[in-house]
Amino acid sequence: MPVTLLGIGTALPSHRLSQAESAAMAQRLSATNDVQATLLQRLQRRSGVAFRHSVLLADADGPLMERLPFYADANPTTSERMARFAAEAGPLALRATSAALAAAAVDPDSITHLVTVCCTGFQAPGFDLDLIQGLPLDPNVARTQVGFMGCHGALNGLRVAHAFGQAVTGSRVLLCALELCSLHQQLGWHPERVVANALFADGAAATVLAADPPAPVGTPWRLLASGSTLLPDSADAMAWTIADHGFEMGLSPRVPALIAARLAPWLDGWLAAQGLDRAAIGSWALHPGGPRLLEAVRDCLDLSASAIEPSTAVLRECGNMSSATILFILDRLRLAGAPLPCVALAFGPGLCVEAALLG
Repeated sequence: MPVTLLGIGTALPSHRLSQAESAAMAQRLSATNDVQATLLQRLQRRSGVAFRHSVLLADADGPLMERLPFYADANPTTSERMARFAAEAGPLALRATSAALAAAAVDPDSITHLVTVCCTGFQAPGFDLDLIQGLPLDPNVARTQVGFMGCHGALNGLRVAHAFGQAVTGSRVLLCALELCSLHQQLGWHPERVVANALFADGAAATVLAADPPAPVGTPWRLLASGSTLLPDSADAMAWTIADHGFEMGLSPRVPALIAARLAPWLDGWLAAQGLDRAAIGSWALHPGGPRLLEAVRDCLDLSASAIEPSTAVLRECGNMSSATILFILDRLRLAGAPLPCVALAFGPGLCVEAALLG
């Protein structure tokens, strides 16, 4: 039984960095000589990110490091970063979930299941409690946290929501993916981490799902199926680990080539099991891990430039917001009336591929 996405809501922190400001910050925090400074400038220009939002920005104007006092004088410890997460996560998640509930025309007290997704912060109780108290939700709501799954975490969350929607008659599932990636800016020079620094940003997105929705207005987007695969011989290509000064991203330059070589055969088999092939897919929601990754997926799946434009646009305007990003792309596609069926794809440590079919 499919479940219907009744509405999607997104939220970004109030202030943002331009690409030029991001490059200047990177030089200040990571470059130790002129050669590294030049490389960082080039990397930032090629990132595909024009703007990134951050909960750490103090205001919209002024000298850069005064706008970003969190990193001005020291390299914050993981404890300090998690304390900031605890302060910032709830308000941003509340904005996204309130927007999703409004878009779905669903009362908060009708939500039976709450699924939260995050890989950039840990606290107990978590921001799920902020949502229960702030929306407010029924205190008896069933809570599930999908943690530390990386950029494909929202698709894991959708699978959980799908299961609840099928299993519990009358269920209404609220899913919220929130990531505060700017809390994990890595200081100093490390080739893989300066790439991650150039791509990641903060954001939250939410959706409301139901297996037995009221008569929809317009074309409903329904979650029909999900798939997952672990690419062989790729465990060292991407990693997300907790260190003393934040969470560290290991991002091998081999990632685009690994996905390009192995994605299409698996995807074709998975689509065939759904009675479909690539030619039948009307639109694509591709997680923009970076421009090289998007290009690799485009080329290996024989997609047009227009097919990946929604993903390119979200990367350009918002950066890579880890798990929240795919919901931003789905929201853009739905609002534009993109043709169905739609395939959503995201990639994470493992290397793992997660897929969802909507139609």
